[in-house]
Amino acid sequence: METPVESIESLMERAETYGNTTYKLSKLIALETVTMVFTSLITRVSIVIMISMFALVFNIGIALLLGEVFGKTYYGFFIVAIFYLIAGIIMNAYLHQWIKKPISELIIVQALK
Repeated sequence: METPVESIESLMERAETYGNTTYKLSKLIALETVTMVFTSLITRVSIVIMISMFALVFNIGIALLLGEVFGKTYYGFFIVAIFYLIAGIIMNAYLHQWIKKPISELIIVQALK
């Protein structure tokens, strides 16, 4: 039969082991969450970069085409720039709803998995 001192020592050893295991598990869960969030964001950023490159080349083509239609090449670039000015104003008005909120929700959902 164990003495009370031996029982308390055994209990303390188990509590220490439990605490260390819980700490290591928490670290691994946090690492997994951070990894999931960053890999998801990196994937999405790379897709955005590819789409941006396509959009850049496409817009140069449209600007050259419009410039040819209107007689001066730079007219096409002015028209495309004005289009993006208007689009930027609209985006600024709805930035929170279209961009900030979905990205925040993505990070929260990934962090809670």
